[in-house]
Amino acid sequence: MSIRTRAAPSPTGDPHVGTAYMALFNWAFAKSQGGEFVLRIEDTDQARSSEASEARILAALNWLDLPWDEGPDIGGPHGPYRQSERTDTYRQYAQQLVDQGHAFHCFCTAERLDAMRAEQRAAGAPVGYDGRCLNLSGAEVSAKQAAGETSVVRMRVPSEGECRFRDELRGDIAIPCSQIDMQVLLKADGFPTYHLAVVVDDHLMGITHILRGEEWINSTPKHKLLFDYFGWPMPALAHLPLLRNPDQSKLSKRRNPTSIDYFRDVGYLPEALANYLALMGFSMPDEREIFSRAEFLQAFSLDRVSLGGPIFDFEKLNWVNGQHIRGLNADAFMDRLQDWAINRQRLAPLTPLIQTRTERFADIAAQVDYLLGDRRPLSEQDFTHKKLSRDQVVEVLFRTARACDALAEWRQDALLDLCKANAERMGLSLRDFLAPLFIAISGRPVALPLFDSMAFLGADITRVRLREALDALGLSNKQRKRLEKQIE
Repeated sequence: MSIRTRAAPSPTGDPHVGTAYMALFNWAFAKSQGGEFVLRIEDTDQARSSEASEARILAALNWLDLPWDEGPDIGGPHGPYRQSERTDTYRQYAQQLVDQGHAFHCFCTAERLDAMRAEQRAAGAPVGYDGRCLNLSGAEVSAKQAAGETSVVRMRVPSEGECRFRDELRGDIAIPCSQIDMQVLLKADGFPTYHLAVVVDDHLMGITHILRGEEWINSTPKHKLLFDYFGWPMPALAHLPLLRNPDQSKLSKRRNPTSIDYFRDVGYLPEALANYLALMGFSMPDEREIFSRAEFLQAFSLDRVSLGGPIFDFEKLNWVNGQHIRGLNADAFMDRLQDWAINRQRLAPLTPLIQTRTERFADIAAQVDYLLGDRRPLSEQDFTHKKLSRDQVVEVLFRTARACDALAEWRQDALLDLCKANAERMGLSLRDFLAPLFIAISGRPVALPLFDSMAFLGADITRVRLREALDALGLSNKQRKRLEKQIE
């Protein structure tokens, strides 16, 4: 049997380092066994998915040198490789489940479901669908559809017993059927949910092994039931430990930079980041920490994958990156530096900003130092403002950071609109509102245009600088919680 694994990111935002972590292990397992690695785009969330996000994901995985054998950009015998292009297939399989009695139409409204869940929480009961539409007759379903009522398709779940499956890393796992919700498989708009689409795609694409995050363990019984209902063998499963912050919380962009673009833009080498991500869940036979991609591939096996909660430690990542940088010869070092900082593509967005402000080339470095390198460290005194109190400065930075987290498209006009709206909410002039942001982003009260600078730096670096500014101001947990409640 030829080994086939897959990475299946959703194009709903920045290319996440967690995506790279899972892709790396799926790629390594397939290639170490002489198998194939497939890239699939799970874009059934039409409200949040975007072509721009997909393009950034592909670029990020290419930068990390994780080539796929089949995918949306290169095609293959099991395409299409975007779920949005496979909706007719999912509808056919959903109807098959209904016809076989393994799924049913549910006509419950969102309001009715919200009320049901509220009652379950109030009673301390498990939250899940209560089966109201479970036993509707065919005639009742037809009558509701003829009357124009919309429905979703839900899967049936046995009322008794347990679902058993094997995890290649954790052994046998059993979850009672009473803990398995009657999952929606097909939404009212005809698009599948993740749970139906992933099972259908993994079968039709011949996926033999799935390496994914441990957060999917509790969803596995739903997938196991679907594989059984269809009469298909389930791929072998291995649930990897999640990347975590030092306090054991899940790695998230609100706490730390998580975009692969960030690591590229601040000057990490792709082979160093891949080396570090490998260390998050794998140990070499000789326990060394610095190794090449070829060495990792040669040594890879599932029995060397650790289940300990890996802490994403930026100091350790910096050390790993430094070891790889110092391993370059002088010519390679200069080539990499040029590729990172002073190539035409990277400098092109800055040219209109600095050319009109330059009299000598020697003037350039001082204008762009905070854009091509780290901004100087900040202190609370840097944010002293003649009109704004410390609490107002903190609120400006906190509001902007939260709004940036939710910003769908990172453009100058969107950033300007974001700041205008929040300045109005705080009753401040735009000029006063922007003053602390100039300090946070550039480390100086006057710099190149703020929104051009933020657009050039990108979302992750901007968020990091806003968080660092709040740290410099000594934002307490109490004040953070108060601001979170205030701006909900």
